[in-house]
Amino acid sequence: MSRIIRYALLGLVGLVIIALALPFLIPVNSYRERIAEEASRTLHRDVVLAGDLSLQILPSLQITARDVSLANADGFGETPMAEMAEMRVGVKLIPLLSSDVQITEFVLIDPVIRLQQNRSGNNWTFRSPDAPTTEMASSGEGFVRRPGALPFEASFGDVRIENASIHFEDGQQQRDITGLTLQVSLPSLDEEAAISGQLTADGERLSFDGAVGSIRGVFEGAETQVTMEFGGNLVSASFDGRLAASEAFELDGEIDANIPSLRNLATFAGAELPPGDRLQAFAAQGSIDVAPGNVRLVASNIRFDDISGSGRLNIATSGARPNITGALDLPNLDVTPYLPEQTSGSDAENSNAGIPPWSEDEIDLAGLNLVDADLDLNVGLFEYGDIDIENVRLDVTLDRGRMVANLSDFQLYDGTGSVRVVANNRTATPSYSVNAQLSDLNALPFLQAAAGFERLTGTGGIALDLQASGASQAAIMRSLAGNGNFGFEDGAIVGINLAETIRNVNSFFGAQSSPQEAETSSDDSEQVEAGDQTQTDFSSLSGSFTINGGRADNTDFAMLSPLLRVGGSGFVDLPSQSLDYRMRPRLVASIEGQGGAADLRGVEIPVRIRGGFNDISIGVDTSAVGQALISGALSSALGGNSDATRPEDVLRDSLLDAIGLGGNDAQQQDGEEEQPEADPAQQLLQGLFNRGRRDEDESGDDNN
Repeated sequence: MSRIIRYALLGLVGLVIIALALPFLIPVNSYRERIAEEASRTLHRDVVLAGDLSLQILPSLQITARDVSLANADGFGETPMAEMAEMRVGVKLIPLLSSDVQITEFVLIDPVIRLQQNRSGNNWTFRSPDAPTTEMASSGEGFVRRPGALPFEASFGDVRIENASIHFEDGQQQRDITGLTLQVSLPSLDEEAAISGQLTADGERLSFDGAVGSIRGVFEGAETQVTMEFGGNLVSASFDGRLAASEAFELDGEIDANIPSLRNLATFAGAELPPGDRLQAFAAQGSIDVAPGNVRLVASNIRFDDISGSGRLNIATSGARPNITGALDLPNLDVTPYLPEQTSGSDAENSNAGIPPWSEDEIDLAGLNLVDADLDLNVGLFEYGDIDIENVRLDVTLDRGRMVANLSDFQLYDGTGSVRVVANNRTATPSYSVNAQLSDLNALPFLQAAAGFERLTGTGGIALDLQASGASQAAIMRSLAGNGNFGFEDGAIVGINLAETIRNVNSFFGAQSSPQEAETSSDDSEQVEAGDQTQTDFSSLSGSFTINGGRADNTDFAMLSPLLRVGGSGFVDLPSQSLDYRMRPRLVASIEGQGGAADLRGVEIPVRIRGGFNDISIGVDTSAVGQALISGALSSALGGNSDATRPEDVLRDSLLDAIGLGGNDAQQQDGEEEQPEADPAQQLLQGLFNRGRRDEDESGDDNN
């Protein structure tokens, strides 16, 4: 027995001596070509082992190869797809006999990998040159987690990648990852496995750490704990959850994500955002559920720039575009910072005092084509420009570049309303439509916020049905079409006091002054200007309008007050930001108490409102007033109503023609010059007023 033991020990010592001496006895470099040929046959690419090869058998099998390169695919140039300064692989021999793979070392030093893609395919798909190009695409449904997927044992010792570089290009963009280091810890397939590393991608430094409870559980469909962390200037995020027990990779857990700048992240991803100082920070905390083709997020806190709230989102990624559904609850939503810039450069400097000109800059609606969506937003305070809307319920649908937004039952400026807005980017020229119903509004603050208009007070409503198309503000205004109506009560038109104006017109024509005073108060200007601080009160104001080519025309303006009845007609031209409007106030009661003594009931006092949005002129058409007053006075002096066949009316018309007031200036065509009234007309009017007053005094004496 002792002899057998002695021989066994001698044999073992001999094996050890042989194992130690074998690397020195076997010329490993002589097998260089054969190893390279076998590797090339397996990968269907030329493998070149240009440097030294070394072999170690004990305590584990270890092979070291230096200056290794892998050829590129056909059609992608002569530069190798991959190169590395050194590759070391070590495996324990004895455990291999029992299907236990124990890798003691797997190290890649300074690897350089070049990934390329063009119309013919990519260079990282390894296949036989004789295989059809669709072979890989039809290879099956992909990996399925199932029991028995890893029927062996394995462990990793020193597994790392040092200073790797990965370069990608597809003819349109080029991306570079440098300084990639990777460290893997895997004691066994049934114990926790960890990975950590860092890299620099296009100048941005990123770090990552992760762990899974069991590699076997990952591949065989068991429930497995998962943790991940990412850090860097672009993004910091963490996940703590699990892989569910299933065939597919279904993940759920808690997340905490923080993106300091979406702009920097978008630039890094190769998708530049429109210029501006918004679209910056994003943060979210909550739970996430990820399944193939679907991501569900329930966020207890979401922050986007200055917007914060909570909600739920479901993102389906299996279609042509991501489809987003869900609901958000936001205490405040201010979209003003995200609106297109209206002015730039000198335009902005020249528009500080009023409404800026419409911008010709293109409005970028490309974002409407990125996703499909169906979102419900509940907003406590919605801010759009200077418009504030409370208790908003907003339903937004986005389908293939067409957005429909419905706001229902919201409150603004003491009133309520509903609005439907459509923005369609399916065609080369974007189109828009707006349908709005607003009621019980406080007119002044609403019109100030919506249009910078400060000339109307009161309570009322507006209805709009508008359509437009164009790629800029100016183009939209030029194409605007549709109709609408308005009605207000118990308010005022700011900027003119029509009763005061009538009194001034009465005084201007000498109803209470001598001819000399009338001459002194006469003015060669076309209009008598009204003060900015005056106003005309009304009990009701209403009208309707049609819009074509950006010009809104109105013919049925009506304003009622105890003293006045006012009709009106004219237009507002949005493309040129100008208006020309004639109001026709008519007294229905004496102006006693308003500073006037004469009874001018029934006489219309035409008022013209015109000019640019930032330079509106409001004044009285004195020529038309003179004609109306003289005509009325002559009719009264000559007796009876007007009849062109009666001698007295022929005489009246002849007198009007003789003093140059035979026409009706109120009916002048737009653009015609309005002539100032002549002094003889004023004197004749003075005499007629005085005669009328004497007749009234005599009649009064007779009655007494």
